[in-house]
Amino acid sequence: MKSSIRKAGLVALVGAIIGVGVYGCKKEELVREHAPIESVEQEPAREYTPPKEPIVEEPPKEDTLPKEPAFLEDELYKQTKIAFQSKRDGHWEVYIMNADGSEQKNLTNNPGFDVGPSWSPDGKKIAFHSKRDGKFEIYIMNADGSEQKNLTNNPARDYTPSWSPDGKKIAFNSERDGNLEIYVMNADGSEQKNLTNNLAADGFPSWSPDGKKIAFFSGRDGNKEIYVMNADGSEQKRLTNNPAIDRYPSWSPDGKKIAFNSERDGNLEIYVMNADGSEQKNLTNNPTLDWRPSWSPDGKKIAFHSFRDRRYKIYVMNVDGSEQKNLTNNPASDACPSWSPDGKKIAFASNRDGNPEIYVMNADGSEQKNLTNNPAIDVIPSWSPFLPLENKTNENK
Repeated sequence: MKSSIRKAGLVALVGAIIGVGVYGCKKEELVREHAPIESVEQEPAREYTPPKEPIVEEPPKEDTLPKEPAFLEDELYKQTKIAFQSKRDGHWEVYIMNADGSEQKNLTNNPGFDVGPSWSPDGKKIAFHSKRDGKFEIYIMNADGSEQKNLTNNPARDYTPSWSPDGKKIAFNSERDGNLEIYVMNADGSEQKNLTNNLAADGFPSWSPDGKKIAFFSGRDGNKEIYVMNADGSEQKRLTNNPAIDRYPSWSPDGKKIAFNSERDGNLEIYVMNADGSEQKNLTNNPTLDWRPSWSPDGKKIAFHSFRDRRYKIYVMNVDGSEQKNLTNNPASDACPSWSPDGKKIAFASNRDGNPEIYVMNADGSEQKNLTNNPAIDVIPSWSPFLPLENKTNENK
């Protein structure tokens, strides 16, 4: 029985993270099941597919069960929330909960396809993309789910909202010009503008910490490369210039470095380079898949998920690639790391209880705890910035 449950859970996690397009833990991939293959990213090679055999694990003895993490009683964590995606209502919805897993609430509460929550820098708003109007559009709502508004309202598909650091702008992907382009608009949806304006696919906008630049990947040179441009779309410059695929740029908190994924060594690796494209370096240097770099808030660590243990695991390393460590180290699959705003905790998705759930752990991998604890699929946690105390007071009235 245990074996069949774990097998079903592994299939569910793979289905949630790969089949419906949330593989890789980024919002733009949620449109894959509805998108032409040339407009969005394809899945990694078949050789990286997780094993389907059930994993048999002896149940722990009662006296060896982990104790309740002490950090969840910290007053600090009463100032943060975790948004996530859940299918517990039979379709994808955006949920929110406290950092200890309490007060789980459906924010979108719509029979459409609502996914990809993205917090505003002040934590007061959440942008997401929804198919409730028949196609993907960018929506915005208050952090309590009220005042949901369609910002893009265009016949084509618009998705993957990305807030500027000052919260005044939202960059996003749009297909309104017949191919994938990067657009920007004011946070109220006004003044929508095509920034890339190129015949090739341009995707995955990533703001520099000062809000002056946007990194992205583009296929305009025949293969996907990392580019950078000013926030108004001017001075577009190719940074990587390699015959292999380079994609998914992620700025360091100080804006001096950009981490990205590259296939130049024959498999997916995590690379880093200076913000001008110089000194490109393979950090992971491993023969299997290493995927989706996520910088710690202090810029000293990079979390990622890796398939080097023949199943997905959350790893962390120093920014020079040293001291790579498996944090989750569990027979199940673990993916989608999201740092707490102070860098002390990491939320992630795991199927170790037979279905995908949201977990949290200390940044060193200790005190792992199931937060959602629901028989449905819960994936892709997104930790809020610290919320003003007055907001928390108002919510509790």
